[in-house]
Amino acid sequence: MRIVVDLNRCQGYAQCVPLAPEVFELLGEEALSYDPNPDDAQRLRVLRAAAACPVQAILVESYTPGGQGPAP
Repeated sequence: MRIVVDLNRCQGYAQCVPLAPEVFELLGEEALSYDPNPDDAQRLRVLRAAAACPVQAILVESYTPGGQGPAP
């Protein structure tokens, strides 16, 4: 799984942080830090966090290491 956060769109509401705290972290009051390639065990939490983003700044994609294309 690969995550891309549009940091220009992100407003720092941090709705994602409590839903996937192992993946998203708020640094200070507005700066979001995140793991762009979290473990697939976090998939459900990440999808819920992306859905909770009020400005839809989180994009979740399938990812296969080594450039093999999207995972099935």
